[in-house]
Amino acid sequence: MSKKYVCVHGHFYQPPRENPWLNKVEIQESAYPYHDWNHRINAECYVRNSASRILDEEGKIQAIMNNYAWMSFNIGPTLLAWMQNETPETYEAILEADKLSQETFSGHGAALAQAYNHLIMPLANKRDQETQVIWGIEDFKSRYGRMPEGMWLGETAVNTDVLEMLAKHGIKFTILSPYQAKQVRKIGTKDWEDATGAKVNTRRAYTCKLPSGNEISLFFYDGPASQAVAFEGLLNNGEAFADRLKGQVADHDKMELVHIATDGESYGHHHKLGEMALSYCLHSLEEDEEVNLTIYGEFLEKFPPEYEAQIIEDTSWSCYHGVERWRSDCGCNTGGNEDWNQKWRKPLREAFDGVREKLIVLYEKQMQPYTSNPWEVRNKYIQVILNRENSNVKNFLSENFGGELSEEDEVKLLKLLEMQYHTMLMYTSCGWFFDEVSGIESMQDIFYAQRAVQLAEEVSGDSYEPDFVASLKRIPSNIPEYGTVHKAYELFVKPMELDMIRIGAHYAISSIFEEFPEEVTLYNFSATTKASHYYEAGKQKLMIARTEFRSDITWEKLDISYAVLYMGDHHIFGGVRQYIDAESLEELHNKMSFYFEKGNIYEIFNLMDTHFGNHNYSFWHLFRDEQHLIMKQVMENNLKGAEGAMQQLYDNTYPLLKTFQEIDMRVPSRLKLPVEMAVNNRLIKELKKKDCNFKKLELQIKSAISIQANLDMVTLNFLVDRRLTEKMLELEKNPLDLKLLKKVNSLLQMLEDTPLSPEKWQAQNITFGIKEEHYQAMLERSEEGDEIAVKWVPAFQELEESVNLTVE
Repeated sequence: MSKKYVCVHGHFYQPPRENPWLNKVEIQESAYPYHDWNHRINAECYVRNSASRILDEEGKIQAIMNNYAWMSFNIGPTLLAWMQNETPETYEAILEADKLSQETFSGHGAALAQAYNHLIMPLANKRDQETQVIWGIEDFKSRYGRMPEGMWLGETAVNTDVLEMLAKHGIKFTILSPYQAKQVRKIGTKDWEDATGAKVNTRRAYTCKLPSGNEISLFFYDGPASQAVAFEGLLNNGEAFADRLKGQVADHDKMELVHIATDGESYGHHHKLGEMALSYCLHSLEEDEEVNLTIYGEFLEKFPPEYEAQIIEDTSWSCYHGVERWRSDCGCNTGGNEDWNQKWRKPLREAFDGVREKLIVLYEKQMQPYTSNPWEVRNKYIQVILNRENSNVKNFLSENFGGELSEEDEVKLLKLLEMQYHTMLMYTSCGWFFDEVSGIESMQDIFYAQRAVQLAEEVSGDSYEPDFVASLKRIPSNIPEYGTVHKAYELFVKPMELDMIRIGAHYAISSIFEEFPEEVTLYNFSATTKASHYYEAGKQKLMIARTEFRSDITWEKLDISYAVLYMGDHHIFGGVRQYIDAESLEELHNKMSFYFEKGNIYEIFNLMDTHFGNHNYSFWHLFRDEQHLIMKQVMENNLKGAEGAMQQLYDNTYPLLKTFQEIDMRVPSRLKLPVEMAVNNRLIKELKKKDCNFKKLELQIKSAISIQANLDMVTLNFLVDRRLTEKMLELEKNPLDLKLLKKVNSLLQMLEDTPLSPEKWQAQNITFGIKEEHYQAMLERSEEGDEIAVKWVPAFQELEESVNLTVE
């Protein structure tokens, strides 16, 4: 057995992006054509690493590999929660990878836990440190079905208190930067060796003896090799990647571990096709008899530490000054804005610390009548965060507070615990990492702080927001128009803040465009319609109704009545208020319906002002996704009216454009641009049809090519790939259906003759799966003269060729 061991660790993480009031990531236009950046990074990285390609010498796919099963990895709990809801295929592949890795690595799983929401642990108080570790462990156990052996610390930020907390809760090891080592010595010897400045030998495990008497193992990763992955193009070539890792072994006669720690997003997101370089590297290492591919848990079991180490207190892997990046203007930044500073970091942390300290007092005071262990209850609240089903929440409340709680008590307790949850989230490290306080990362943390403050006010009846706002006015922004972050708070945070009435307003306005069932779930709210009256006259619509809302998070309830008038396009006017009585609502309904039928809109507005007072709402009070959805509907309706004119323009202009081309004359933009708009609209419309006519699509594309029209390739490729995936999913269900297989081949052949270049990623996965399961049997049947198999085999080989698989 070789003495060379190699381990690749990937830290996969994105900060939570959910709207704190909706528990949902709203649409982010910058991630187009995906809904948001989580979806985009999943498509570029997370899911790709679950089915990464290994190419042969001709660049054809010869194998597909789940990278997670062959590497060490951690994935942030908040990211895993998003995956579970939004990309379950990625989530399941990751859980399966951990099971597969246990078969490979002597019963040890590849997955590590992570301190819950990636805050900087040395800057947290001990109570928050403990909750972070407990939540990270419990989240891990609920997903992977086992106790984690190791835990990743956000930014590898560490001090002795943090190591004590890990060891206290049964964590065996963590991974650190070589620059975090202070001194080392062989166990049993007296003298320490200086390890500062990354002089530590990274090719072995260390034990760290703690003041409490506990111990924890430490791995200091190979700094230069890790840097080469992130910044020096090592992922441009999988073979060079593997050679670099094998070449790091210093002494062939000693047992040595070469290991790197990298951002998981390097493999596909930061570096396009980086996941394929990783696959090639891992596969090459696994096949090499001179190397043992391993993970940390397995290595520790086989080779317990012979050396001990001490750490430098309050350090991290991404700040030369320790952990100052998250509390001061230390000079660390992402670059590109030389005239900016980060003087905002200290007052931002102070603002959050002020919120935390006030809410500690409130939490303990409000919890006192219910429990003598409020912080132990908070530690257990992860059970609710992981499963918000009513029965589970009911059991949690009963186990921790007894069975005699009123509805009011239940709402109060859940609000207090949610307040603490958001107080933890507001410290997510990304809020300080970048250059400007009004950036999306810092604002996200302010969103969480605002939600915590709002819950505190609802529970106590006291005012906490003014002090928080005052602290924001002391935080400088690099953007002159803002001056301080308070301006950004007013622009971005306050409009997002929701209460139950605002939720009702969103539901009310949305009901004009969507027919909700009597009972419906809207984000993390449940709605039950008690009465509803709908009227329509041309473009104008009127809805008068009563609906009861319930928060699925805090169990708060509110009964509302509302009226909404739609005037066409995005012109929507509504009033919402707490429901008073049936007689008032019936009177409002009778009057409004009377004036609506008479076409007297002015009187309807008067009734809204009288009945709802200042509680008036419009299109601008809808949540972002619904705003986009309605604007798309309005756009589609407007385009429908213009389709005839656009088609006529195309028909009239097409011969002219051909003539311009034939005489080599530049086409005036005022002539070409409208035609290109018509061309792209026709193609997009065809691709969005459920019964997309691919023959018609082909003719339209060829016509566009003939006049050298500029096509919207991003949108068209995205839509074409979705259509191809739909056909491939049909084939996956009926892999031996020769007729369907030929249809897929025809579609792929048609695409080959156009400038369109869909990803084909899912098509490749499905083709590879069919090949693994059916190809050999069909080949044997073909050789025996089976009529269907004789036709199926060459058709399938054509499919392999079209999606770039190795054809056998």
